[in-house]
Amino acid sequence: MGFIDTDIHERVSYEQLLPYLEQPWRRYITDCHWMQEKHMPYTQPAVAGVDRADAQLPDGRPAGSDLGFMQEQLLDSNGHEYGILTGALDPSPSSMHGWYEMATALASAYNDWQIEHWLEKDSRLYGSVHIAAQDPAAAVQEIERVGDHPKMVQILLPIDDILWGDPFYHPIFEAAEKHQLMIGMHHNEPPIYYGKWPRYFIEWHTLIPTAHMNQVTNMIFSGVFEKFPGLKLMMIEGGFTYVPFLMRKMDQQYTDLRHEVPWVKRMPSDTIRDHLCFTTQPLEELKKWELLQIIEQMGSDQIISFSTDYPHWDYDSPERALPPRLDEALKRKLFSENARQFYPKLRRGGKTDGKSSRSYG
Repeated sequence: MGFIDTDIHERVSYEQLLPYLEQPWRRYITDCHWMQEKHMPYTQPAVAGVDRADAQLPDGRPAGSDLGFMQEQLLDSNGHEYGILTGALDPSPSSMHGWYEMATALASAYNDWQIEHWLEKDSRLYGSVHIAAQDPAAAVQEIERVGDHPKMVQILLPIDDILWGDPFYHPIFEAAEKHQLMIGMHHNEPPIYYGKWPRYFIEWHTLIPTAHMNQVTNMIFSGVFEKFPGLKLMMIEGGFTYVPFLMRKMDQQYTDLRHEVPWVKRMPSDTIRDHLCFTTQPLEELKKWELLQIIEQMGSDQIISFSTDYPHWDYDSPERALPPRLDEALKRKLFSENARQFYPKLRRGGKTDGKSSRSYG
């Protein structure tokens, strides 16, 4: 069975972005050795840091940095039908604090590099549009520039200290809807809105889903999906076992307090089933009956999509991540059909819909 992997991390070096940067942005890297600020206080508890040791290249380059190596180790060996690239969040233009012009330049450079070196080199790979979302006008301009590319399927937003449902960011969603791009959210540093880093890495890693819950709650109660009915949201690398609890809790709060958010017209659980999807990794070890029970509580088997998180150390193998002896129809949904239905451009196999007035170039 071929499958669609909804979270693959390709990695760029700052030097590789230089050909796509104009001055003065280029010289801030070449002459001033600029790097994006990072804050994680821990080391990753694995021999190769954040990555699988065997995903590092023999010549010492980092994991995820070479298409040929990724093709051999991931796409070919597993029989991938498609893979969605989600970057390595370095750089992460939408996470920069200040210097919005530099963030915008980096986002454009990243998109051009991704298209030239990955999307146009392997028919199986699809991409995420990087933007500097803290400057919505510039972000919309970048979406207009690359959003019609037939292999760009979503806009990537980091989960850190911004709640994206705020109306300030709605022009981004309007542009996404216009170009049939979905929104993909993936946690970054720190993926916490209410507070600072916990004391230990194990605490941070355990509680990543809480940051995803913040974003889902904020997007729904801000009325994003009522305002943009064609928009959908993929929550990446937070798992899905928290979803039944969140549905039940949001429905109860909506029943009691909906007068505060009169623009929300539907029960939150219905909005989740119609507009959201959740990638599987990192999936807890589940027995078959436990997975089926969670799906029953979610009220849908169409909002979960398989992901490996390659090349990270907690990579999920398609052969071992899901419980054994699942029905073939359910496996097909989880491994490929749910993602295919979620991303309109994926259903067209990377071809335009004939409605676009321009081609990317």
